[in-house]
Amino acid sequence: MKLIDLADLQQAQQRLRGMARHTSLLPYPLPELAPEQVYLKPESLQPIGSFKIRGAGNRILALSEAERARGVLAYSSGNHAQGVAYAARQLGINATIIMPTNAPQVKIAATRALGAEVILYDPALEKREAVAARLLASAPEPPVLVPPFDDAYVIAGQGTVGLELFADLPEVELVLAPVGGGGLLGGVAAALKLLKPSVKIIGVEPELAADAQASLRAGRVVEWAAADTNRTLADGVRTLALSELTFQHLRQYADDIVTVSEADLRAAARRLLLEARLVIEPTAALPLAALLRHRATLPPSRHTVLILSGGNADPATLIELLRD
Repeated sequence: MKLIDLADLQQAQQRLRGMARHTSLLPYPLPELAPEQVYLKPESLQPIGSFKIRGAGNRILALSEAERARGVLAYSSGNHAQGVAYAARQLGINATIIMPTNAPQVKIAATRALGAEVILYDPALEKREAVAARLLASAPEPPVLVPPFDDAYVIAGQGTVGLELFADLPEVELVLAPVGGGGLLGGVAAALKLLKPSVKIIGVEPELAADAQASLRAGRVVEWAAADTNRTLADGVRTLALSELTFQHLRQYADDIVTVSEADLRAAARRLLLEARLVIEPTAALPLAALLRHRATLPPSRHTVLILSGGNADPATLIELLRD
């Protein structure tokens, strides 16, 4: 199984020029952690409000003309859906997106607003991969599947976050990122380790959806049930399992995965909303929650970066967080 390399990452960065935004690092002073300097990488400021534009965009931009004519198919709880829909619209390609019925309504509405056809399914009754397989099998001219993480182009696209981060802060020593399907963490870890092997890369999951941590501990991909992962407020990491491809990237490049409680997550999200003055979704608060909860056991660092994965929060969720 071939892992992405620096050439893959650099090609992805070239393709994405004009589609994905270079998000600047924002200093985020945390007096209780001084003298450690903490920075935010606000992927919530991407055109679709999430880092997912990078992976989806890189995959779709790499399609041949014949493949583009067939359109694209994707499955997602929301942010990858918007990434695929946005990139497809930019290139004049038809997009069909399979989304769970429990996805935030703001994400379903945004995907439709970008021109994609949305097909809803009940995650308690079937898996999204099965829905996609059924649609592909029944189509006379099957569209090209654009997976949310199980694809080298997607992983390389997400890894451009790491290229930008290193260009802006070469002295970086520690990076924390959310981990769902492993595309973001795998891509960023690959980019940074290939550029600076000494940097430490830590993934963060909720305790209620810790399949990636369980996989690293077991040395194989471990799957969780939807009934378990759906308990977390962090809807962006309710993925049931890593893919074999993302698992191998995490084994090779990530240093560890830690977990946080729902209380930790809510407190961190509230701090970011009030102190950083950024609209973020709960998943984006995972890195800050981990830094605050696990600082004593995380690798020491003078320059730390927290990757804020997205800002597509349901308004009701934001109100709930601010009332906590």
